[in-house]
Amino acid sequence: MTIEAEAIESAILSLLAQQEPGRTVSPMDVARVLGSDHPDDWGPLMQPVRRAAVKLMKEGRLVITRKGRPVDPDDFRGVYRLVAPTGDA
Repeated sequence: MTIEAEAIESAILSLLAQQEPGRTVSPMDVARVLGSDHPDDWGPLMQPVRRAAVKLMKEGRLVITRKGRPVDPDDFRGVYRLVAPTGDA
């Protein structure tokens, strides 16, 4: 299943818009919205979701966090979360 980058970005931003301020979204949740709950559907979407999140962070439209702290979008590993930017960032 191939999903356009714009559709992934839209799904990320839509999920973030549904969150209370400061609440995060898991990239797995984004992949499941785009695919399904079955790992064969959402698993292959994890890298495209990551690429879209990095692009959106560089545009200032979201923040990628790891252990509650913003990461360098060009150099992060492991489990991460997505959060809408705050006005003081």
